[in-house]
Amino acid sequence: MAESEQTWIARLTPTAGSSVATLLDLPLGVDVWERHAEFLVVAAPESRLVELERRRLAHVERWATPTQYQAQMHNRAAARDHGQPGDSLRNND
Repeated sequence: MAESEQTWIARLTPTAGSSVATLLDLPLGVDVWERHAEFLVVAAPESRLVELERRRLAHVERWATPTQYQAQMHNRAAARDHGQPGDSLRNND
């Protein structure tokens, strides 16, 4: 990975006929942050995400940079602690 290459927090959803377990068994070269029944939340460089899309291993939804993602999670937790709705990841388009 090039030093200047953007890293993304992204949602990986398995393609039809695949599963999260199948994705986890592959050497994808991503950092898995969260595992859900239907998708993974990963940190990965742009080139790795492009390769996953090109090989049709997963549908990729880029959410935010790691810094943005962590700030949003912190803001959501703080808002929840104060009884206010937090920012959604989808609102950063």
